Amino acid sequence: MPDYGQELRFGVFVTPLADRARDVVELARLAELAGLDLVTFQDHPYQRRFLDTWTLLAVVAAKTSTVRVAPNVANLPLRPPFVLARSVASLDILSGGRVELGLGAGAFWNAIAAAGGPRRTPGQAVDALAEAIDVIRATWRAGGETVRHDGEHYRIDGAKPGPAPAHDVEIWLGAYKRRMLALTGGKAQGWLPSLGNAGVDALPGMNAAIDDAAAAAGARRPRSGGSTTSTAASAAERASCRDRRRTGRSSSAR
Repeated sequence: MPDYGQELRFGVFVTPLADRARDVVELARLAELAGLDLVTFQDHPYQRRFLDTWTLLAVVAAKTSTVRVAPNVANLPLRPPFVLARSVASLDILSGGRVELGLGAGAFWNAIAAAGGPRRTPGQAVDALAEAIDVIRATWRAGGETVRHDGEHYRIDGAKPGPAPAHDVEIWLGAYKRRMLALTGGKAQGWLPSLGNAGVDALPGMNAAIDDAAAAAGARRPRSGGSTTSTAASAAERASCRDRRRTGRSSSAR
């Protein structure tokens, strides 16, 4: 199963129901006791029946000691990337390096707009996600230059970076279509497809599209002595971790 030579890991995707908050946290604790590697929660800030995902992740991290936690996936249109990066880094520090970042371009645009977020076309959503990844990684480079990004969707003008996460936080994308799969291979370190949206038969072709994009991104990187505006990991690093990130999550906000 682990085609890229990595240890196969298992996790759980718990629905963050507010009226069963204690059960949600207990399920996360039981996942750790059962020896699972990862606990994840969907992020739909406009869903009145759901707990806030980042608050929940912080509580779960405080009540566990070994299991990793992640949003599956963070709702980027309602989570400004500079602030999101600081939230991720802070929780990673407090948890001893147990946070990874699942990111999504957005869905349910009427609900997002009703909550004060932008209404984006599919193309705009992918472009915004690509920009956000660069902003997030730049923010994690504590001690470096100030964060500057002049994009179509995000503008950061001299913000101070940091804090740096406790470990090299990976960015995993929830992706299905051609441009999103290419972005996953080109800039991310993992893939979080939902079997309900992709289907088992479609996974090999989608995985191949990601690998092709990762190989192309690797070929564009300078061999030595150069620099690039991309902050993505190397193609080899992305390829080595991709299969272990595959999960059967659901993006439904019922």
